[in-house]
Amino acid sequence: MNQKLHNESHQTYLWFRDAAERGNAYAQFNLGLMYKKGNGVERDDACAVRWLRMAAGQGLAFAQNHLGAMYYHGRGVERCDLEAARWFRRAAEQGDASAQQNLGHMFRQGRGMAIDPERALSWYYRAAEQGMAGAQNQLGECYLNGVGAAINYPLAMAWFRKAALQGEAAAQLNLGLMYQRGQGVDASASQALYWFRKAAAAGDRGAQRALGIVYAEGQGVRPDARRACAWLQRAAEHGDREAQFLFATMCVNGKGVERDEARALEWYTKAASGGHMAAQYNLANMYAHGRGTARDPDRAFDWYRRAAEQGAPNAQFNLGVIYANGQGVEKDEARAAYWYRLAAEQGDASAQNNLGVMYASGQGVAQDDTQAVHWYEQAAEQGHALAQYNLGGMYGSGLGVARDPVRAYMWMLLAAEGGDSAANVNKTIVARRLSPAEIGWALDLSHQWQLSHREVLAGRAAP
Repeated sequence: MNQKLHNESHQTYLWFRDAAERGNAYAQFNLGLMYKKGNGVERDDACAVRWLRMAAGQGLAFAQNHLGAMYYHGRGVERCDLEAARWFRRAAEQGDASAQQNLGHMFRQGRGMAIDPERALSWYYRAAEQGMAGAQNQLGECYLNGVGAAINYPLAMAWFRKAALQGEAAAQLNLGLMYQRGQGVDASASQALYWFRKAAAAGDRGAQRALGIVYAEGQGVRPDARRACAWLQRAAEHGDREAQFLFATMCVNGKGVERDEARALEWYTKAASGGHMAAQYNLANMYAHGRGTARDPDRAFDWYRRAAEQGAPNAQFNLGVIYANGQGVEKDEARAAYWYRLAAEQGDASAQNNLGVMYASGQGVAQDDTQAVHWYEQAAEQGHALAQYNLGGMYGSGLGVARDPVRAYMWMLLAAEGGDSAANVNKTIVARRLSPAEIGWALDLSHQWQLSHREVLAGRAAP
């Protein structure tokens, strides 16, 4: 049977070649496609380009569009966006829907021409009107995100629905997300689930991830960790970095799958290698603590650095600790302060406290009690117990702030309540220096702070 099909394909090739050599544009186009796909002849992109160019030169829109795609991807010819755009335009102006969609991409991405969202929208619209599902989805995204037109949720949904009903998985995912977020429609977990399932079954990895999250969180369906894990694994295997990260996390926690840190390490590595910041941080932690693998401080440092350079505050804090203590690297207090500052400016309470310590002691930075108080305050207001204790010490000694024994005691009380052992011991010593009225005032202040920071305290108590 296979031999028969091969013989028929070869005979077709011979017929097209004969007609193509006699100048038949359609035969030239079909011969180019055979070389492009390796159908009935050994694949040869250069030969494909040669025959497609001949057909395109005779004005055949199909050939012009395919030739544009060869230039776009650099197949059989040096990649050239200008040539890709030129051929797409020639085909698009003849009404070829695929070329119109491709030209829309070029305008949207600014490839071969200046970025022009309005012209991108215009070409997507022409292709969408011809029933091209991919263009309908792109048009929907333009209206959803305000690309080339004002944001218009009803129009976005209408175009997504047109494409989704044609089986366009990306549109099915987008439609599900609009229902999930309640964009231009009442939020509906059941409708979101319906469209996620459609797109996931068609192999869309983003939908598979979304469906996994739906099952994990019980959005419109009973929570099901095993199904969540199964869908996240599918998306992960299709290269979705967020799914790789989430699946690895489920392997670490043994949720929906048997606990397996070595397997988690494998998936964190895949996501981290693709640039996933949280995966890089978690992978660094696994190497730092020897989870799922032998302890490896060098690899831990490398992954912390990658995550830190992407802006992960927890990784920046850990780099600060590594440099401050000289853990596997030469001790460098200035670098420690640099990484602490980056994390502190993003709100990391531990980094804020440690930066305060460095200002108070003049380690890695010029000694500055005012700056120390500033950073202690930032962390203390987030409920960081050690920072509260340190801030209490500054108020007690009058360093960087006016001396205030009542506020010193207030911060000591809060630190002790937060579990700081030194504050628990020293609060008694501080109390001996206060009058009963001052102690009562400090207690009132600490109670007021707790009432106004209930969300902070709840977060501190969370596992």
